[in-house]
Formats: sequence, structure tokens, C-alpha cells
Amino acid sequence: MRLAEILSAHWPAYRAKFGRLIPAEQHAAVRAILRCRTPALGGQRYRCACGREHDAYHSCNHRACPRCGQDDAAQWLARQRTRLLPVLYFLVTFTVPEQLREPIRVAMKLWYGALLKESVGALQDLAAHPRFLGAELGVTAMLQTSTRDLRYHPHVHLIVPGGGLTPNRLRWVRVKNAKCFVHWNPLQARFKGRLKAWLQAEQPELFKRVPAKVWWMEWNVDIRSVGGGEEALKYLAAYLCRPPLHESQIERWDSQSVTFRYRDNGGTQHRDTVTGEEFVRRFLQHVLPKGFQRVRHYGWRGAAAKAKWERILALLDWHPPAPQLSAGNSQPPKCPCCGKTMLLIGTMPRAPTGARWAVTV
Repeated sequence: MRLAEILSAHWPAYRAKFGRLIPAEQHAAVRAILRCRTPALGGQRYRCACGREHDAYHSCNHRACPRCGQDDAAQWLARQRTRLLPVLYFLVTFTVPEQLREPIRVAMKLWYGALLKESVGALQDLAAHPRFLGAELGVTAMLQTSTRDLRYHPHVHLIVPGGGLTPNRLRWVRVKNAKCFVHWNPLQARFKGRLKAWLQAEQPELFKRVPAKVWWMEWNVDIRSVGGGEEALKYLAAYLCRPPLHESQIERWDSQSVTFRYRDNGGTQHRDTVTGEEFVRRFLQHVLPKGFQRVRHYGWRGAAAKAKWERILALLDWHPPAPQLSAGNSQPPKCPCCGKTMLLIGTMPRAPTGARWAVTV
């Protein structure tokens, strides 16, 4: 069942109700999803030897569209595999208290960037101390904003090799305890302190919106070993270029409600039925601010740390494999009647603004 059908049915009423309160990024996301793989975006026309013709329309390539992004995610995963070192990896997850969610909504782009930067900074601070590692880390960080049932739940995932480069670049230092990278309590306290200091120094107006009791609470930080890092990369890739809900999870919708299924962290399947308006709200609240980069690399994984990366490869005597990038879905389609490859016979231009297929949102 296509998400575009649900948006086409429920978006007009949602837009009429909330009007100017809807961010421009959400308007753009709906526009892209409604136009994806329709004549509005143009495409190619193919013909088979048996006489059948087939129109293949262009994708919107919007990161909120559930029909796009699979090739991008696969290529990102292939590139990251070449950066995996032959060491133990950890997945570290930082979650902010529920009381911070509404303040974050007020200035999402600022908050999201700070969550990434300060979570990595907190981990780097502890790792630099001789008590834990005494070395610099290389970190891949990703922001995620949703729960399995599409509720707003901003958190940050970090993929971290179990080792680091000493300040003088002479040694690679492995973690002292494979079961405990760093202790969670000083890590959550450091993360909370860095975020508070950022607000007070650079965003005092945003700081006033945060309830005072937030700074007295224990924040949730989860640290777990993930072996060679491959599974953690696959987990991030699944959310990197696609929205938090796949179209196959939608089971039913009508003029009033939408039913979709999801699995909790334990693997148990659930179903949730919400109104059309609530479904649109839950889905669109996870559209990221324009230009925001949800995955970032820090430390010696950063783009400006090529010399450090090469030094680490030398210390570990490691030669990373060459990337195996897929060619994507560039092959001509097969005929649904006879199965033969169809031939390209022409192209279709994008529909002009105001045409029947130029969706206005």
C-alpha cells in the first residue's frame, strides 16, 4: 500500500487545519512523495519485441520517501565497510529525557547538531583520559528521531572502534575491557554537562525553555559490544536514506484511520490504528530540517584526518578492501509478458507547473 495514497487522502485536511504551522520541509516532503514515480517527474518509455510498452517514471530521491533511497543506503554501506578496522566495535546510544522533546522541536536544526556534536565530545573526553583509553577515537554518529511506532524520540547512535590513536600518533591503544568500553554514568553526566554548557553559552533563549529538573535527572546511555561492526553499520544504513516506516508495514487505511504494524525492541509484533490526521503528523514530524546531515564522522574518521587514518592503517598493518559499489537500478526493465529485456524508445519530460500531474501542496 502506497504512502502517497494516504497522504493524497489526508494531507489536504491536515494542511487546512495547521496551515502556516507546518514547516516548509514538510511541505516539500509531501510534494516529493506525491510526485514520485508519476508522469509529473518524467521518465523513459520502453518497448518489447512482443509489442508491449512500459513507462518507467523518475523517482523523487527525497530522503523522506519510502520508495527511494535503497540504492543510496547500499552504496553508503559499501563505502563504510572499507573503513572497518580489524578490531572490536561498540554501539553507543544517547537518549535525551522526555522533558526535552518539546524544547527540541522549537529549534530542531540547532538541537540536532548539538546532540551529535556533544555526544561525540562526551565520549572523546572520557576516552582521552588514561583511566579509560588515553587516546583519540574515530566515531561515526547518526541522529534518529523516531520510535518503532513513529513517536518523537530523538537519540544518537555512535559506532566506535574499540581503540584509539595516542596523541603522539605512535601507538594504537585497544580497550582495556571488551565488555565495558567506558562507564555509562560518567558518560551520561559528561554528555548532559556539555549540552547544558552549549545552551548557556550559545543559546540562552533555548536554555530558558528547558525545565530545570532535566539537569538533575539521570540520562540514558546504552553501551554494547557489536563484534566487527558490520551489524551496526547495517542497522544505521536501514534508517539512513529511508523514513522510519516502510510501506509494507501499512495494513489498512480509509477515510478516517490508518493501521500499521511494527515490532518492538524484543521482536514482538504490534499493530497501531490512528486517525489519518495523527498518522500524517507522526510521519511528517521526522522530516529533517533542510540541509541537515544526519550522519557525521568525527576524530580520525573525519574527512580532514586522512594522515591519522593512514597512520592507523600502518600501525595495524591493515589493508582495507576496495569498495564494491553497485551500479544501482540502471538496467532496462523486463517485459512482464515474455520476460525479455525491453528497449528504450524515448523519454518523457517533466510535467510543467500547473499540468494535471504537477501536484500542488
